[in-house]
Amino acid sequence: MSQQGYVATPPYSQPQPGIGLSPPHYGHYGDPSHTASPTGMMKPAGPLGVTATGGMLPPGPPPPGPHQFGQNGAHAAGHPQQRFPGPPPVNNVASSYAPYQPSAQSSYPSPMSTSSVTQLGSQLSAMQINSYGSGMAPPSQGPPGPLSATSLQTPPRPPQPSILQPGSQVLPPPPTTLNGPGASPLLPPMYRPDGLSGPPPPNSQYQPPPLPGQTLGAGYPPQQANSGPQMAGAQLSYPGGFPGGPAQLAGPPQPQKKLDPDSIPSPIQVIENDRASRGGQVYATNTRGQIPPLVTTDCIIQDQGNASPRFIRCTTYCFPCTSDMAKQAQIPLAAVIKPFATIPSNESPLYLVNHGESGPVRCNRCKAYMCPFMQFIEGGRRYQCGFCNCVNDVPPFYFQHLDHIGRRLDHYEKPELSLGSYEYVATLDYCRKNKPPNPPAFIFMIDVSYSNIKNGLVKLICEELKTMLEKLPKEEQEEMSAIRVGFITYNKVLHFFNVKSNLAQPQMMVVTDVGEVFVPLLDGFLVNYQESQSVIHNLLDQIPDMFADSNENETVFAPVIQAGMEALKILFQPQTNVYDSLAKDCVAHGCSVTLFLFPSQYVDVASLGLVPQLTGGTLYKYNNFQMHLDRQQFLNDLRNDIEKKIGFDAIMRVRTSTGFRATDFFGGILMNNTTDVEMAAIDCDKAVTVEFKHDDKLSEDTGALIQCAVLYTTISGQRRLRIHNLGLNCSSQLADLYKSCETDALINFFAKSAFKAVLHQPLKVIREILVNQTAHMLACYRKNCASPSAASQLILPDSMKVLPVYMNCLLKNCVLLSRPEISTDERAYQRQLVMTMGVADSQLFFYPQLLPIHTLDVKSTMLPAAVRCSESRLSEEGIFLLANGLHMFLWLGVSSPPELIQGIFNVPSFAHINTDMTLLPEVGNPYSQQLRMIMGIIQQKRPYSMKLTIVKQREQPEMVFRQFLVEDKGLYGGSSYVDFLCCVHKEICQLLN
Repeated sequence: MSQQGYVATPPYSQPQPGIGLSPPHYGHYGDPSHTASPTGMMKPAGPLGVTATGGMLPPGPPPPGPHQFGQNGAHAAGHPQQRFPGPPPVNNVASSYAPYQPSAQSSYPSPMSTSSVTQLGSQLSAMQINSYGSGMAPPSQGPPGPLSATSLQTPPRPPQPSILQPGSQVLPPPPTTLNGPGASPLLPPMYRPDGLSGPPPPNSQYQPPPLPGQTLGAGYPPQQANSGPQMAGAQLSYPGGFPGGPAQLAGPPQPQKKLDPDSIPSPIQVIENDRASRGGQVYATNTRGQIPPLVTTDCIIQDQGNASPRFIRCTTYCFPCTSDMAKQAQIPLAAVIKPFATIPSNESPLYLVNHGESGPVRCNRCKAYMCPFMQFIEGGRRYQCGFCNCVNDVPPFYFQHLDHIGRRLDHYEKPELSLGSYEYVATLDYCRKNKPPNPPAFIFMIDVSYSNIKNGLVKLICEELKTMLEKLPKEEQEEMSAIRVGFITYNKVLHFFNVKSNLAQPQMMVVTDVGEVFVPLLDGFLVNYQESQSVIHNLLDQIPDMFADSNENETVFAPVIQAGMEALKILFQPQTNVYDSLAKDCVAHGCSVTLFLFPSQYVDVASLGLVPQLTGGTLYKYNNFQMHLDRQQFLNDLRNDIEKKIGFDAIMRVRTSTGFRATDFFGGILMNNTTDVEMAAIDCDKAVTVEFKHDDKLSEDTGALIQCAVLYTTISGQRRLRIHNLGLNCSSQLADLYKSCETDALINFFAKSAFKAVLHQPLKVIREILVNQTAHMLACYRKNCASPSAASQLILPDSMKVLPVYMNCLLKNCVLLSRPEISTDERAYQRQLVMTMGVADSQLFFYPQLLPIHTLDVKSTMLPAAVRCSESRLSEEGIFLLANGLHMFLWLGVSSPPELIQGIFNVPSFAHINTDMTLLPEVGNPYSQQLRMIMGIIQQKRPYSMKLTIVKQREQPEMVFRQFLVEDKGLYGGSSYVDFLCCVHKEICQLLN
């Protein structure tokens, strides 16, 4: 599998067409020494799938594997030399932050007053937005542009001091989140003249802000003063972290002109505009290359020949005709595919096509499945494949005459001819060893070590399983689930249980040799729940008492996974000690692992999590689990995981029309060759992101066609093929490419490609690549598509006007930061979650939803309008709800209205609120009912249960809440949105010079 991502573009020996510049610092994310595996054949699918659940804690970290990453994001030793080395490293100095101190006065509504925003006077004194479309040009500009854009206007720059002339010697930039502060221990807070705690920055002296008209460096805030891209002879810098070096011109402090945050593009406004224009409407997929509503817009999708955007979303819906255009724009060409996405009840479910023993009709050359892109000719006796142009004979059983426009008379009677998504019943040729698969099985593996018995977790799981097993997933027409169930408990040994229906009591067999795991039961281990219900309930009642006197706190992990796999094969294999080998073995036998972790210390999530990730399972983690606070979150996750729509033993292949091909894949997948994506299971929440590259020219007439085929076993044991087809436009005009971009899908791709790269590249290099590519995409638009304008204007394509704020959110994520405050386990956990996210989940994860609850209209069912994720939007009199898909916070201002507090918490005042609660009390009044309804709506669409945290203004836990205010400067490094926008603007100007 190729590991080279489009985020990192190849080095160019010539300046890029359309942008006259020397090559910037770009690098491949992939390991340059890595060569692609030989292409293999389509692997026949296997008989079984399993989801194994249980709380598992290993006795210690496993042997290190290539999947592990440390605080610096790469191996300390043996790291391969990068193809494109970055700028020379600077001395790493750990940033130090002052402990949280409640302010004597309100910090609202303008916390930016002390930030570098106030120092933008000389650079952005009159920054404003001009949005103009094809019919209108910005004021005082040239002819109208080809597509709408956002222009951020700044005054012309005054002559620059000669301190930073091209080619001159410059000091290295101060440590920032781009060049990576080191992980040295934090020092006690020290007084600094710039107001931050910690030691003063190296080589710096305090200078007052410049007078109006005076400049710092290249006319940017202090932290950018001595930094610029390599092509200009200076090093790239990312704002945030430390203030920069000395000011060039000193003078007494003067009032600075602020940049109004309301004047820069707002993600909230973009979301609301799309909802206003497309919300609640029918979106028909009958047009090739049309741009769907945003993931945040609710609409009714009608399949009329292209797959619903619930299944496939693209970074752009118009591909460039040539690879030269793609290199020039550097917009990744990718699709985020969610094959089993949930279909709302008001939309049609997928139709099932059954051709009996003949099986699906396929192209003889490229093996694409019959779809709306096939063109029937010669009176219906032959058809031309839309993917490879091969002319095929129509099988006799499939023949039908054509009408006067060359369309089959049964066009609307056959889903595969008229719809973008549908399913086929697979024949025995698609089954492993040409035998029908057995129904899947769920094996529940429960950690019964001392700590889990004493804290009540084992009892909680056993009690809940009695209810959950009644809700095992089943086909709609089936009365009961065909899924078989089995039970294993473990500490340092494994206990298998015989729960055959004719037994009065369950029987236990113990495997003590965890070095050579085998299944001691051939009969009675995997059973039908309905048939063995009484025996299973007896077992679940007995397990907590059975191990009540145990003082065993040692647990095993790899043998537990292997035991479940053996039960599905019923074959003996020697234990493998490396987790990635174990995961590959699981996938080969259709065994998916879902893992629930309850760590109170370091457990090496990077290693343990590899098994669920590669097998299509899910990792759930509950730090410092407390029964009375966290039980509901865990139970919600367990219920959802058992009940969700899922396919087992899956193989996915993505086919494309001639001229381009799929080159890289990101997700919870395993690839043994360059084309087949293997997943032991795939559920309704998992997405695979696929990158495409040109291998020839594309035609504007025929467009770019994509077909995703997933071969899988249903929960009833039937082998099926799920097909999704999508047609995209192609153009030789860059303006069409930019006009058709989808920012939410772009961020999904950038996040996954960057998070994949942390395994083998330094974080500093990854961050630089992301900033460089952002600037390059926008510079190419400015150069080739926008109307002529002053150099001081930042012009953003309308489809990408919130790309900078989303990219800045990605750069501030803990996975791309190396900070001692953030545990390695947490970074590994978040990395794994994002790798399988669909577009809607990654959008909310990187830019949380912030709702002003105090504006609730109790007579309406509408959610209150969201506000931007910034401290400046909070108010002392307000109550705000924040959600990002993993966490939910209810923030309470110190002057929150007493009637609201009484209505929500049933207490008389702010001081009486108990912040330990994780569930709101059920108070019988409209405020309480409305708030809990809103929380339910937000939670309903998300794969993870969000634990509620109550946060009071000016109390210590507010620090945790503030890290999700992503438009502000990051607590652990990273710039504010305003600062990052200035940084990107500077890079664009450098590229265009």
